[in-house]
Amino acid sequence: MGEEVKVFGFWASPYSHRVELALSLKGVPYEYIEEDILKNKSDLLLKYNPIHKKIPVFLHKGKPIVESIVILEYIEETWKANPILPQNLYDKAIDRFWIKFIDDKCLPAIRKATFSPENERETAVEEACECLRTLESALNGKTFFGGDAIGMVDIAANFLTIWLRTIQEATGLEVLSVEKFPDLFKWTDDFISCSVVKESLPPTDKLLSFVKASLSQ
Repeated sequence: MGEEVKVFGFWASPYSHRVELALSLKGVPYEYIEEDILKNKSDLLLKYNPIHKKIPVFLHKGKPIVESIVILEYIEETWKANPILPQNLYDKAIDRFWIKFIDDKCLPAIRKATFSPENERETAVEEACECLRTLESALNGKTFFGGDAIGMVDIAANFLTIWLRTIQEATGLEVLSVEKFPDLFKWTDDFISCSVVKESLPPTDKLLSFVKASLSQ
């Protein structure tokens, strides 16, 4: 399809990265528009996402779609090549369960562990580890959650790669390590080693500086 596709995003956002990666995996050309979400959100962003006023915003044929997982579903339904969800309805439902688990359980638990006061951190870290333990079980010996190729669950879990590693480096927090979660840690290595993923990741040194600055505010 040759329709105009635009992505409004922020370079350090794993949610923007989800959308860009899905488009790259499917070979869909798009225009990327960087948003200054911290200081000066554009009029277009506010126009296309007036409720949440957040990125990413996906624009297709002039029509906006928001929320990264909703956008991924739209991309999957619109461009059928290189599917990122299984064709089998049961397997598709299971993948959607894990995607929801990542967003509703894993990411909030990791945020809580990162920002908890010292006297609550140990408990928060254990809660985050319990979520990762459950997620790791979904790999079940596979290279990716999607099997031999990256799928939507892998894309949804992107935060667990360089974003979490950077947070751990900046804070001294240890949630995900090769000792605690060998299979999940190997998955992070395999994920970021894929050329299409590697090309779209933010520079690690720049991301580390950004995370340190954000935590100091």
